[in-house]
Amino acid sequence: MFHRNLKQFFSMKIHRPKIIATGAALIAGALLMVGSSIALSPNADSQRTSLNLKVDTTPVNRDDKQPMSYSPIVQKVAPSVVKIFVTTKPDNRLSRSDLEFFRRFFGEPDGGMPNSPFGGGQAQHALGSGVILSSDGYILSNNHVVNNAGQIRVALNDGRQFPAKVVGTDEKTDVALLKIGADNLPAVALADSDKVEVGDVVLAIGNPFGIGQTVTKGIVSAKNRTAFGQMDEDFIQTDAAINPGNSGGALVDTQGRLVGMNTAIYSRTGGNMGIGFAVPSNLARWVVDSLVTKGRVDRGYLGVSIQDVTPELAQAFKVKNSAGALVGDVSPSSPAEKAGLKSGDVIVRFDGKPVENASQLKLHVAETAPGSSVPVEINRDGQTQTLNVSLGNFPKERVARSNSNSDQSDNHEALAGVGVQDLDQKTSEELGIPSNVRGAVVSDVAQDSAAYEAGLRPGDVIVEINHEPVRNAEDAVAKTKQIQGNETLLKVWTKGGAGGQGGTRYLTVNEGSR
Repeated sequence: MFHRNLKQFFSMKIHRPKIIATGAALIAGALLMVGSSIALSPNADSQRTSLNLKVDTTPVNRDDKQPMSYSPIVQKVAPSVVKIFVTTKPDNRLSRSDLEFFRRFFGEPDGGMPNSPFGGGQAQHALGSGVILSSDGYILSNNHVVNNAGQIRVALNDGRQFPAKVVGTDEKTDVALLKIGADNLPAVALADSDKVEVGDVVLAIGNPFGIGQTVTKGIVSAKNRTAFGQMDEDFIQTDAAINPGNSGGALVDTQGRLVGMNTAIYSRTGGNMGIGFAVPSNLARWVVDSLVTKGRVDRGYLGVSIQDVTPELAQAFKVKNSAGALVGDVSPSSPAEKAGLKSGDVIVRFDGKPVENASQLKLHVAETAPGSSVPVEINRDGQTQTLNVSLGNFPKERVARSNSNSDQSDNHEALAGVGVQDLDQKTSEELGIPSNVRGAVVSDVAQDSAAYEAGLRPGDVIVEINHEPVRNAEDAVAKTKQIQGNETLLKVWTKGGAGGQGGTRYLTVNEGSR
């Protein structure tokens, strides 16, 4: 039986990426030299013209014949991969995002490391990689490679060096576009990264540890990976060896076409462990086209909080499979609200493209120009319908934000070990709960309960039970007595939502699995 402030009740797995394990780290692929620092450079003046890219979208050859040598591919691509030398201004410090990168690598700023990258009174130096995109001098690299650069020099494969200017940067995708004053350069051809398949052979080319241009071979290990959570991410994962200094380098297919830009690694040691991440060429192309033509990257704004659809949620919302993005909140006066989207809708297609999960929808929305009118196919109460949404221009730190990401766990959820109390004004103020949130606040969760193991914590607010609003703790207790069967669908507000700002999420609780 469910009792106010006593044992019992609802649970949920808060789905967060399991990419960072204990003692492990995601490391930016830029190599720090002695006393080095990496940060973001402001946009330089540039002409607003279209970028002349070489694009090859033909399918890669996937027959059974394996080449005895990849030398012809390397000879074709190597001249397009460059070294990037960055000198920062004295007393420049790392940005907050880069501090997080290198704190994991070097430890805390006061850890006593000589020549720490966290700043100092002298000019500092960093080293990374880049890829030539056009014969007239446009070069692709990482945002974190050129952050706060005072001076940038690019060394070509033939030994020539040129000063470089930053045309533009985009922190959310970690993409930077540089320009050097040279012509007739060997530009790389861009593949259609959407056609890349898991198992395809790829080569990583860059400047690891500053030892000189190096080529490593592997396969595409996975697609559509997310790693940092707050970025626009759709990483290609590869086991081709990537190390510090590879940042901004090329990931190419067996036809020598760029499928991605090497960006980060998962590592316990700071070196390669077989898990590297690359920004897909299609995503990088969208960013650099925007930087050249508009001088900025405009992202679409839908105005919803979303989460992945678990099998339990799929059953609760009468969806045939777990694909799609479940809408938790709809922001007032947002494009989503104006179009008729509601909490509990499952978005299955966006602008004609299937939606597999919340992260994919977030990226689809971001890549769609503000002002565009797009069809959004939803599942509502088991019925499919299509709404037309006119996207806005996303405010800072807002877009179709993801409240949670699947951790691929197979643990079951259950009813047990939770107490609730009324959510009055005093409690709301003490817990930092917005005044518009109504429901029953979770007062305690037994640590040996399935609810605690799943992630439910004191301070969460139960907003709905089986689609019915919860007014207070007594109402929550009464509604639990009416539940038929083992599964309960909850809508919960939590302070630990996307970006730490708070938001609602759905969860299913299966009492019978305990």
